[in-house]
Amino acid sequence: MKFFDQHSISNFDRIHRINLMNSLSGYKSANLLGTVSEDGQENVAVFSSIVHLGSNPPVLGFILRPTTVPRNTYENIKTTGFYTVNHICKEITAQAHHTSAKYDKSISEFDMTNLTPEYKNDFYAPFVKECPVQIGMKYLEEYYIKANDTIMVVGEIQFFYVNDDMYYEQDGFLDLAKGNVATINGLDAYAVPESNTRYEYQRPKKVTDKV
Repeated sequence: MKFFDQHSISNFDRIHRINLMNSLSGYKSANLLGTVSEDGQENVAVFSSIVHLGSNPPVLGFILRPTTVPRNTYENIKTTGFYTVNHICKEITAQAHHTSAKYDKSISEFDMTNLTPEYKNDFYAPFVKECPVQIGMKYLEEYYIKANDTIMVVGEIQFFYVNDDMYYEQDGFLDLAKGNVATINGLDAYAVPESNTRYEYQRPKKVTDKV
């Protein structure tokens, strides 16, 4: 195996270091965050940092990079209090990835891609019609991370939609593979799992037994 220490990391050029560090943590979630400003300007942007924080209440978090440059998604969330989290699927990875381009806030990424804004259930922010999982979120709080000048934004799930064939009524399992839901490797590589292997709830075994 190749060995890297902090000296190795610091000596990589910027792009090499960014690619390696973003791949090192493993596969990440692939989501589109939908927002709209108070004056009706829509925004949709790809994020790979959505994390589950709790089930009761149902809470999700995501990491926002330093606000030293304009962050339209963040501005819209702070002014309106609402946003959507939409799972990227295999069929729209190219369009979803293009939302990472730095457009002026007056230009909607919906207009620059084939992604479709969808409003439903009287929710303020737009969902992405093409996504098999669509979650309506309400802003709760945020935490500043001093180590790298980022912010963790925390929101509560208000309601959500999932494709019918993905939901297992027996135990509540959501089969993302059936929705062709993608994951992100690093910054720009997308993978689509094709199946799941599930295991029963695990209990301690006797020392003489092995899995």
